[in-house]
Amino acid sequence: MFAIVLAVLSAMLFAGAAPAGKALLASLPPFQLAGLFYLGAAIGVAPMIIKGAAAKETWSLSVATVKRLATALLFGGVLAPVFLLMGLKAASASSVSMWLTLEAVFTAVIARLVFREHLGKIGWLAVSMSTAAAVLLCFQEGTTGLLAGCLCALACLFWGVDNNSTAIIDGISPARITFLKGLAAGCTNFVLGLIFEPHILTASSVSQALVVGALAYGLSLTLYITSAQQLGATRSQMIFATAPFFGVVFSALFLREALTAVQIVAGGIMGIAIYLLMSDQHAHHHEHEEMKHIHMHSHDDGHHNHAHPGQPASLRHSHWHNHETLSHSHPHWPDLHHRHSH
Repeated sequence: MFAIVLAVLSAMLFAGAAPAGKALLASLPPFQLAGLFYLGAAIGVAPMIIKGAAAKETWSLSVATVKRLATALLFGGVLAPVFLLMGLKAASASSVSMWLTLEAVFTAVIARLVFREHLGKIGWLAVSMSTAAAVLLCFQEGTTGLLAGCLCALACLFWGVDNNSTAIIDGISPARITFLKGLAAGCTNFVLGLIFEPHILTASSVSQALVVGALAYGLSLTLYITSAQQLGATRSQMIFATAPFFGVVFSALFLREALTAVQIVAGGIMGIAIYLLMSDQHAHHHEHEEMKHIHMHSHDDGHHNHAHPGQPASLRHSHWHNHETLSHSHPHWPDLHHRHSH
């Protein structure tokens, strides 16, 4: 339940990026705005990084981790936000928010076909319902939003690659992942913007973009990564798929964009789809190999048997820990401890 709450909060924070980005595009071009958003994300999680450094928090950069980070940085940090903002420049914030439902579809398909995550019949039904909701939402735009829809679809595809790569990183804390991605992707896009889209910057627009980035990308991404490591890429992304609906609501409240009956119906379909996907657990006998990694965990989940004297089993915390070989059967999702094949 804790991971689900984190995913919902992450979705709500990210939802604010579309209406806020639409307003900021009046004073900043897409590349520079994308760069500032991710630099804001790095600034937003900097206190967590400082706290971790003070506590001498350890982390690991294996070859596999570097490849996954590089993939997430390129597709999710550099490419996706630029394509999203280009689409946002050509369409309304509510329309772009609706198209973001495609991110869940791309994430689920990639997770199943490439990373072999389990997805049962109920799960596929949930993905189909989300796809139908996206089509329903896009249908009311007609052909006028075709270009913007394609740009947003590309952004969602790139974020789908990012989501699956990030979900299997377990040598670095979520805050560190967000910081590295924000710093590298933010600097890259901001410099590209200065080269290809020279624009006079104002202190007001820059500070606003950094604040939006800190909340909608920094804090949101940290919460999402924590959730994805526990639920798996598909399920965490399906909860995150509520972000478009939140975005429509925020656009109506703050930008005075119309909230239609179609959007309300599609939001209901998305809610049912999320419920179905979260019920798509499965149980079978499986083995856990001996391993060592770092991630957020508690000691009442049946997988973390190391002791912390005087600490309640339900307390969530993060540190390097060892797992001994374990063989058992229980209902589970494709989290960090259940990446086995089926």
